[in-house]
Amino acid sequence: MMSRSCGSNKTAHTARATVDLLKDTFGDHLISRFGPVNSPPRSCDLTSLDYFLWGYVKSLVYAEKPQTLDHLEDNIRRVIADIRLEMLEKVIENWTSRLDYLRASRGSPMPEIIFKM
Repeated sequence: MMSRSCGSNKTAHTARATVDLLKDTFGDHLISRFGPVNSPPRSCDLTSLDYFLWGYVKSLVYAEKPQTLDHLEDNIRRVIADIRLEMLEKVIENWTSRLDYLRASRGSPMPEIIFKM
């Protein structure tokens, strides 16, 4: 069982230099408060690529301690390609159950999140 709080609704990657880099890289496809596509409202309870999946990917990507950008990119591609369909289905199932909870509770934050894998 894992419990966490949404915190203060701070957004990531909004420093001017970061936003400029993202605009240069992604152009009209940038989704951000400061980009051409406005970021949708966020809820830590509705993060579709939840903390479990990001942590899982990160742990495998850095397991070999990549020393170059090419090695890092290769690791990312390999790890993502190797994610089992069953794991992705569980992530989606977990997300939809959180969505159902939030609908029933009229948007109240979840007191705890239980990840079932």
